[in-house]
Amino acid sequence: MNIKELNATAKAMVDGHKGLLAADESTGTCKKRLDSVGVEATETNRRDYRELLFSAKGLGQYISGVILYDETLRQKAKDGTPMGALLKRAGVLPGIKLDAGAKPLAGSPDETVTEGLDGLAQRVEEYVGMGARFAKWRAVIKIGAGIPTPYCLETNAHALARYARICQEGGLVPIVEPEVLMDGDHGIERCDAVTTDTLRIVFDALYRQGVAFEGIILKPNMVISAKACPKQASVDEVADRTIACFRRMVPAAVPGIMFLSGGQSEVDATRHLNAMNAKFPNAPWKLSFSYGRALQDSALKTWRGQAANVAQAQSVLLLRARMNSEACHGAYRGEAA
Repeated sequence: MNIKELNATAKAMVDGHKGLLAADESTGTCKKRLDSVGVEATETNRRDYRELLFSAKGLGQYISGVILYDETLRQKAKDGTPMGALLKRAGVLPGIKLDAGAKPLAGSPDETVTEGLDGLAQRVEEYVGMGARFAKWRAVIKIGAGIPTPYCLETNAHALARYARICQEGGLVPIVEPEVLMDGDHGIERCDAVTTDTLRIVFDALYRQGVAFEGIILKPNMVISAKACPKQASVDEVADRTIACFRRMVPAAVPGIMFLSGGQSEVDATRHLNAMNAKFPNAPWKLSFSYGRALQDSALKTWRGQAANVAQAQSVLLLRARMNSEACHGAYRGEAA
């Protein structure tokens, strides 16, 4: 394990007010996204859409890296350039989704555990050879009646820590992603309590398995009201509670916290990130973004599978990327700016 190299990559992911574009949707999830705009989810259309994102001129000004799905890392652009090389040409680091998805947790069927540890060391070696510099593994934590259970939290934390250690041994920076879902009608207080428990258990597992905190990126949820909660917390309360929770639970050695959007609207995800950086400029870690839908939605709706719309869709993507980059240092001035 070369901690200096891992730390240098992790810092590069969050330096310069940049964030990550999460484009690692599975084939099934990508189909749902394309279906929503009337585009058939063929391999060619999946490639064309992702090439649109990756080839946007100036992407590297705001985006430090892109999380890729296995299919995408193996694909070539229309001109024959491998997708990873297309990103490198733009000054963007290629990353790879390594988990095999959340599956029902034996003994607690309302909860899930993320699988994919079998053969992971060999896959890490292959992806490093293909140019990947970092990886992602998502654990899914649901809030509901009697859940999450300690069993679910501990099982997912163990898997996250095993993945992270294997990645570091193989030369990839692991993104550790324990996502407490926004689904439900619970208030921000419940999200705060569950996020606190989740992070405590995850970092204990990382420590016990010898993961170097200097060589990881944390990709968590924000502390936020559930989607169906009748009382939605203000932007300031989300910022205050999120930073208070993370100051208690996340070691200062971690180079960066790159928040997931988790179903927030594009605007809400940007406003919340901006408030955290504006109110807490001296936080011990860089606060950035790793957004999927909150970067892609408007671009996808603009494109709609039409070659004539590519330039406009790229312009929309770059606008959202710029706004989130501004939010990384509390300089976002609103949608009209």
